[in-house]
Order: sequence, then structure tokens, then C-alpha cells
Amino acid sequence: MSGTDANKAVLEAIERFDFPGTFIDYARHGNGHINDTYMVRFEQEDGSVKKYILQRINTSVFKNPDAVMENIGLVSNFIREKVKANGGDPEREALTIVFAKDGKPFFDAGESFFRAYLYIDGAVSYEAVEKPEDFYEAGFAFGRFQYLLSEFKADDLSEVIPGFHDTGARFERFKQVVKEDKVGRCKDAAKEIQFVLDRAADMTVCMDKLKDGKLPLRVTHNDTKLNNVMMDEKSGKAVCVVDLDTVMPGLSINDFGDAIRFGANTAAEDEVDLNKVSLDLNLFEIYTKGFLAGCNNSLTDEELKMLPMGAKMMTLECGMRFLTDFLEGDVYFKIHRDNHNLDRARCQFALVADMEKKMSDMDEIVRNISK
Repeated sequence: MSGTDANKAVLEAIERFDFPGTFIDYARHGNGHINDTYMVRFEQEDGSVKKYILQRINTSVFKNPDAVMENIGLVSNFIREKVKANGGDPEREALTIVFAKDGKPFFDAGESFFRAYLYIDGAVSYEAVEKPEDFYEAGFAFGRFQYLLSEFKADDLSEVIPGFHDTGARFERFKQVVKEDKVGRCKDAAKEIQFVLDRAADMTVCMDKLKDGKLPLRVTHNDTKLNNVMMDEKSGKAVCVVDLDTVMPGLSINDFGDAIRFGANTAAEDEVDLNKVSLDLNLFEIYTKGFLAGCNNSLTDEELKMLPMGAKMMTLECGMRFLTDFLEGDVYFKIHRDNHNLDRARCQFALVADMEKKMSDMDEIVRNISK
């Protein structure tokens, strides 16, 4: 879509939503990699300016955007009611969907699919942990997300990306990709392939516990990075969890684990010097404290026990996905250099190996905090 066409599409979308006031302007907002995001401003009758977020949903990633918006509506409304019941501010502590003039929570323009939210004023998000308190607050926010939705029936939600964290199914596909070796890269990753195969027994542990009723089905966010938490500009406290596109039924230990994978690694996700890669136990403890404080005793004993395993499995699964993509010729994840996905996989596997060495320490940290 050309710049002119994109501009026309955005202006048409703005016209289709039920924004109160007089339109002032719009501008690109944020640096998301999947959806196109805009800040839209409207002047109110009293002269004040109200801001909104308008997003064009990437329908090549989210092939059923209606289901995405239905999930977001169900979850956001449930959180709003809980926040109100707790005496909080639902316009800051929950996403507020702006409906289109036809009453739908989106505008389907054919080639483009738009949705809109009320902008959360006085709050910011961070791309990386600048101080330990940020990581605590992120943990608290995602823990509180679990707490607020602990009574929500998770299987009422659509699975917008089927099998997203079915590690066993991803392992079966990995083995098939290795067997076919379509682009002849297995010889370049023999050590990494063996690393995955050596952990075959781990691949179904979490899903087996779900099937056996030992772990409950929860509402999970599935993208628990720091930049999906809005923090109050003045207090630094977590305000609201955003980017609910991947909200689905899942396991709480996966949300916890992916945050640890991303935030408690001492190196970047694609670090090539594997000596720099390790699990920062201090950051692990800080996040765990925040997460469990936010959960407010809503997790089961088995969930608490399995939190460290969740961290290991999300890291192993992510590494396996990077390696699978490398072996298929880099068809899914964007790469910026030769062997980028292989480097990413090696980094994740180095982190897995360090987690395995520190698993008893992780277990002890969780036990001490959850007493």
C-alpha cells in the first residue's frame, strides 16, 4: 500500500469510529513490528484534547481478526468490572475499546482491519529493563493479570494461534524438518539438533500436566515482554497490561517463563558470545516477587512448583523455533545477517543449559517467596 493510499485508509478509519469531539490530527505511534499504530487527537467541547490509539491489525499474522477482537473484548470487560469492584480506575487499569459507528469493535475496510482504544494518559512503556524496579513492576502487572482473570472461564476464548505453546507438537514438527532437511542445513547445526533431541522427555511435561488436571487452564497473555506493560510516569508503578492480541487459553507458567526468558538473560537474544549468556538469579527473584505479589495467592501449589520449569520450557521452545526456522531456510523470523536464526537458537540453548544448572536455586527462590 502506497503512502497516499495508507493515509486515505487511516483517515477513512478515523471517520468510521465513534470518536467524540472534533478531529485534530493523527501521527505514527510506537515501534511495534506487527501492527501499524497511530495516535489520534480530538478536541472536546470544553477545549481539552482527548487521545486515542488506532491500529491497523496485521491480518497475515492474525488471520481471524474478528476472533482476536472478541477475545480482547471479553477479557477487557472482565478486567474492567474487577477493577471497578476493587475501587480502581478502569480507564487506566484496563483497555477501553472504542467502537465503530456501526456498533462493532473494529472497522473492516477489506484490505485493512482497524481497531481503536482510549489512550492511557500519563503512562509509558519501556523496551528494556532500566532498573530492577521496572522488572518487578512488569512481574506484578502480569501476575495481577492472572489474578484479575482467575475466575474467567479460559475456554470461552478462541485460540487465535492454534498450538502456540504446544511444545510437544512443535517438537514433532522439528523432527520432521530435520528428517527432510530441505535446504541442507542440518550439517551446520548438528550440535544444536542433538541438544533438542536430548531433551525429548521434557517436551510434553507441561501439556501432560494440563491434560491430567494437575495444571489449570488459564487466560494467558502470551507476549509478556516489558514493553507490554504501561507504567505510571510519576510513580513508576505498573498501570495496565496492553497488546492483548495473543490472549488465549494456556498455562500461567508459560507467561511467567517467557518473561524470564526475555528479561533475566544476561545477554541479548541473539548474542554470539555464549560466555555472556546466563540466567540472572537476582532478576529471576525480583520478577518472581512481583509476579507472585500480583497473583495474590491465585495460583495452585502445582503452578508455583512448576514456575522454574516454565522458564526452562519457554526458552527451550523458543530456541527450537529459531532452529526450525534456520533449518527451513529462514521463512518465519526476520533475519539481519547470515545464520541469525542459528545464533538465536544457540543463545537460547545456552540459557537453557544455565537454567538446568541453576534449577535447584530457582526452585528455592520460588519456595521462599511463596511461603
